[in-house]
Amino acid sequence: MNLVQIFFEQARRLGSRTGMKVKRDGIYVDISWQEWAAKVEAVAGGLLSQGLQAGEKVALLSENRPEWAFADLAVLACACADAPLYPSNLAPQVEYIINDSDAVFLFVSTAEQLQKGLAVVDKCTGLKKIFVFEENLTTELLAHEKVMTLTQLMTAGKAWLEDNAERLEAIWQNIDAHALATLIYTSGTTGDPKGVMLTHDNFISNVIAASRCVQVDNSDIFLSHLPLSHVFERMAGHYLPIYNGAVIAYAESIEKVSQNMGEVHPTIMISVPRLFEKIYDRIYDGAQQSSGLKKRLVFWAFGLADQLAACKREGRTPGGWLQWQHRLAQRLVFSKLGEKLGGSLRLFISGGAPLPQKVAEFFYGTGYPIYEGYGLTETAPVLAVNYPGHIKFGTVGPVLDGVAVKIAEDGEILAQGPNIALGYYKNQAATAEAFVDGWFHTGDVGELDSDNYLKITDRKKDLIVTAGGKNIAPQHLENLLKMDKYISEAMLYGDRKKFISALIVPDFEKVEEYALKNDILFTNVRGLLENPEIRAMLGRRIEKVHQEQNIPGYEQVKKFVLMSSEFSMDNNEVTPTLKLRRKIVTAKFKKELDALYED
Repeated sequence: MNLVQIFFEQARRLGSRTGMKVKRDGIYVDISWQEWAAKVEAVAGGLLSQGLQAGEKVALLSENRPEWAFADLAVLACACADAPLYPSNLAPQVEYIINDSDAVFLFVSTAEQLQKGLAVVDKCTGLKKIFVFEENLTTELLAHEKVMTLTQLMTAGKAWLEDNAERLEAIWQNIDAHALATLIYTSGTTGDPKGVMLTHDNFISNVIAASRCVQVDNSDIFLSHLPLSHVFERMAGHYLPIYNGAVIAYAESIEKVSQNMGEVHPTIMISVPRLFEKIYDRIYDGAQQSSGLKKRLVFWAFGLADQLAACKREGRTPGGWLQWQHRLAQRLVFSKLGEKLGGSLRLFISGGAPLPQKVAEFFYGTGYPIYEGYGLTETAPVLAVNYPGHIKFGTVGPVLDGVAVKIAEDGEILAQGPNIALGYYKNQAATAEAFVDGWFHTGDVGELDSDNYLKITDRKKDLIVTAGGKNIAPQHLENLLKMDKYISEAMLYGDRKKFISALIVPDFEKVEEYALKNDILFTNVRGLLENPEIRAMLGRRIEKVHQEQNIPGYEQVKKFVLMSSEFSMDNNEVTPTLKLRRKIVTAKFKKELDALYED
């Protein structure tokens, strides 16, 4: 069984039923499974008509949209592998991945992405053609000898299929499950990205194991908004719904996710913790802004959510009185939250970074649970996940069936199973370092409890060792600090130093509100952050976190630098999935951080 066989079998079985939803001219329209399959066949035929050979690589530079799925499955149907790029990648990164992956063709979505391709085409000697999804482009862009529109490619494909339809089916029917399906390039928190070699079976084994945990069927609707170039969305938001016959609806952008939820009414949504944190903050802000009876009612309901989560955390069964009150709160308060989430949501799945426990407990208590999982690109990706009936706050859930996880002597998590990648493309040294004696070394530090639930404590390379010899895992306190309403981001610093310091990104809107409320004058953001009263207030908020969470003295933040802007992809400070690039951020602000230690 390969991924293409699974797709075409679902298309045959589901036929005219909706397979995709996409917004066009202001409204969501449906794409049936049979139309989807016809597009894939036409694109595949087009690729073969242009000379694509089995085993070659095709790069894919696009936002989430139906054409991404058409291109992905078409490349696989030709017994080839694709190399997806993030739409945020700059031209030098595009050039690197095209050359490193040996891509012979490149799919791009828009004029902006096409310009990146054309900027590097002469530096990518193996690149033969660029296929562009959108056609409302300038004549100059379309005139390039290596540029072809998707419509032109599909027209050529349909002509090719008139005499070769059986040949195409013979190709995809005979793809070995262990054949290479994709090269997914790691986001590169350190050094150049590495191309992770993932097979059809890596994904299929992970999809099957995940489907045993989270029940999905053709009545479900997924809202796709995380980059499909990332392994998490690729498996959980693309191949998982295909395998189960569910509908994939494409969000217009990350900024319009809330609006799109109200339009497509998703039942399942895959996302990263930062989105859930923002939803949580908006809910609490809205509650604080309300008044009178409504405010008391909302916070009464929130208190019940906390009590229900506490019962789950402590392994207790909620009493009858609590259950009755919670049902009442569901009707009066939590159902309104459900309407804002689209009205049909069954569950969220979170991955890519640690989910603050406070957020997980809140959503569990309101009846819209977030099931946190864990994995890496090299594990296709899921190693463990919480799921209905099997959830422990503070963990990433039980290890998946068929996957083996063990903890090395130094605390590193090691993994083994059918979902483990072949290694890194053309990089034997990195492969030998990470894949040892049949075990993949994740680089994460964690613990396994007696029920086989996995807890992640930190990244092995992120551990801070103070001058006093104390080992500190920074993510725990960073996540706690980010839960304060006045703090948006935090990064701890202090390796080989006498104490811990931090870069703090305030929540600028909340800090401005505080300043106005307390008659603190300022003319701009920098002036606001330099104000002694604002610094003192934020210092008190940090100390409050220390005290409430019982943070040991040697882990506490003694001094901090206030940042005047958020960490961003544009500045290369975070990855496309919003993971902090610590080395880059540290290097950029090292002068300011080291100044904290001069006294």
